[in-house]
Amino acid sequence: MNNSILLGKDSTGKPVLLEPSKLNRHGLITGATGTGKTVTLKVLTEGLSELGIPVVLADVKGDLASLAVPGVPSEGVAKRLDGLVDMDNYFQRFPIRLWDVFGEDGHPLRVTVSDMGPLLLSRLLDLNDAQEGVLTIAFRVANENGWLILDLKDLSSIITYVGDHASELARDYGNIASSTIAALKRKLLTLEDSGATQFFGEPALDLEDLFKRDEQGLGMVNILASKQLITQPTTYAMFLYWLLSAMFDYLPEVGDLPVPKAVFVFDEAHILFDKSTHLIQEKLEQLIRMIRSKGVGVFFVTQTALDIPDSITGQLGHKIQHALRTYTPKEQKTLKAVAEGFRPNPLINPFEVIPQLKTGEALISLIQADGSPSPVEQVLIIPPRSTFNTLDDEKRKNIIDNSPYLYKYNQSIDRESAYEILQARFFQQQQELENQRILEQAAIEEEKKRIAEEKAKAKSKSSVNKMTDAFMGTIVRSIGREVSKNIFGGLRRR
Repeated sequence: MNNSILLGKDSTGKPVLLEPSKLNRHGLITGATGTGKTVTLKVLTEGLSELGIPVVLADVKGDLASLAVPGVPSEGVAKRLDGLVDMDNYFQRFPIRLWDVFGEDGHPLRVTVSDMGPLLLSRLLDLNDAQEGVLTIAFRVANENGWLILDLKDLSSIITYVGDHASELARDYGNIASSTIAALKRKLLTLEDSGATQFFGEPALDLEDLFKRDEQGLGMVNILASKQLITQPTTYAMFLYWLLSAMFDYLPEVGDLPVPKAVFVFDEAHILFDKSTHLIQEKLEQLIRMIRSKGVGVFFVTQTALDIPDSITGQLGHKIQHALRTYTPKEQKTLKAVAEGFRPNPLINPFEVIPQLKTGEALISLIQADGSPSPVEQVLIIPPRSTFNTLDDEKRKNIIDNSPYLYKYNQSIDRESAYEILQARFFQQQQELENQRILEQAAIEEEKKRIAEEKAKAKSKSSVNKMTDAFMGTIVRSIGREVSKNIFGGLRRR
């Protein structure tokens, strides 16, 4: 039992154990609201941590951070544990690391725009084909020029650059409409208004920080505070998709291990697939299939298996089904589909049992050591070792303040990237234009001065000429008079 994860006991009192070496066969925890999914997730997480397996999970309701506080004995807990474990040494705390995209309930969790890439950003921004094409061009232009795209300022600057140089870029990339550029800018403004500015930037998450153990060898539980993030479903889905994709790219191939490198949990998993494109679903399906070779297990938590595409549920070997409510024909149809997904057990009729399950009970089928699914069993889930209560704000703050990552992630940095480079280029161009304007203005003033001087000279020359002409005219007239006198005077004397 020490090398397995105890989930509960079946109807005969026999312990139900999950084989760690089969965790990379992935799993599914389902059930209606209030039927015990969160407690089951806590029990699973505690078992993983006890085996030294780091866990990454989203805390949508704010309940999971209480893993950091040990539980307390009670009569009900003692009854559930009877015959399974020694209750004297049962309750304990587990190491947690708190993260939050918005930096409020945990260390800020950031990613650079370049790391997320144009495909996920297109999904995040809900772009059409034309807009996605221009976004891809923007990434290509940035890459060719060596411009880093770290945050939304960088992306906005590059999109502006693409719009300003559309005619030049059209030779290589085709027509870039100004209306598409304008639409992209508006989409970015909407994303910024939603608070995503904090999500994109540096210091970006170092994935190695998710694969830690504490001093006692317990696997670190990385809790992504998602109460606020879940209000922006697309951002929530794309962030989790990016994180899983980044883990796949980061980890080496290891094949099957005695215990996995890490386990990743998607809570509210249906959000991943709501309005997702066929391409995104296809890539996620591929990720789930291939990441097992990296030593990573993935668990989805949602209300029914029908929330997840068949191509993915077919890869989820471990199934934990809590109660479903079946009041309508549609819910009856869902129940039938869920019941048929279990390996048969002649003693259990899932179609009849699932609606009757009590809180904390579940139908469970696990992948066995030989790789086959176990026949479905009705199981009473054991209580968690940590408290049922939520973590109060003071304890949460203490955990954050005492974390070794406080100074690594809590202060954002803004190094030179596309925005700064293009701004510097813009100001340089503006300065060059201003210098050119000054030179042109000086030339104009110089020309005006020259013309004025020439006019002055011409005017001066004209005045001299007039005086000369007048003077010469006077002389001519005087000479003329004298000549006339001499001529006509002589005639008169004769």
